[in-house]
Amino acid sequence: MRMDQPRRRLSPPLALALLVLLAGPLALAVVPRLLRPPALHGLELQGSKPAADIALTAAGGRTVRLSDLKGKLVVLYFGYTFCPDVCPMTLAKLAQARSLIGAPAADVQVVMVTVDPERDTPELLHRYVTNFDPTFLGLSGTPDDIAAAATALGIYYRKHEGSAATGYLVDHTATTLVLDRQGIPRLIFPPDQESPEIAADLRVLLGR
Repeated sequence: MRMDQPRRRLSPPLALALLVLLAGPLALAVVPRLLRPPALHGLELQGSKPAADIALTAAGGRTVRLSDLKGKLVVLYFGYTFCPDVCPMTLAKLAQARSLIGAPAADVQVVMVTVDPERDTPELLHRYVTNFDPTFLGLSGTPDDIAAAATALGIYYRKHEGSAATGYLVDHTATTLVLDRQGIPRLIFPPDQESPEIAADLRVLLGR
């Protein structure tokens, strides 16, 4: 009785070489596009070291370090609950982006660190961020803790006088930082980045 021979699979380089031989000039135009990595919408960073391992406080008094979140993409944003515009807009976009990603979004952790620790207790921050998405994580701490975390990650913030209703407002860096599964900074999203673009970039990083 004759046994069927197992099929051999071509390695990707050999398959591309065969494509060039069979298709000729047409393949020469296609192959570079196959080899080119997907273009990203956010600002891509080329670092090789993990971000500073900040340690802050979540609801219930739990201490959370960035290193605790390794294995997931960490989408890190500094803001505050009294923020009148850019903070809720950013969190809404991040929530929509996670929804667009679907099931793989289980490996995306959005973290908001307050720049207003005098008002934003861990419990208040938890209620605020989970209104946008129940998986979002809010972190607070002492003013010194927040200052140290912001400095380590290159975040600027400053209090200034507001209205009678707000008492004061906080100017702050409004970009969003994305850390890969090893905690290495990979992307920065500006405040006007749209949800579909954010979702597309996160899908690319999830696949790396």
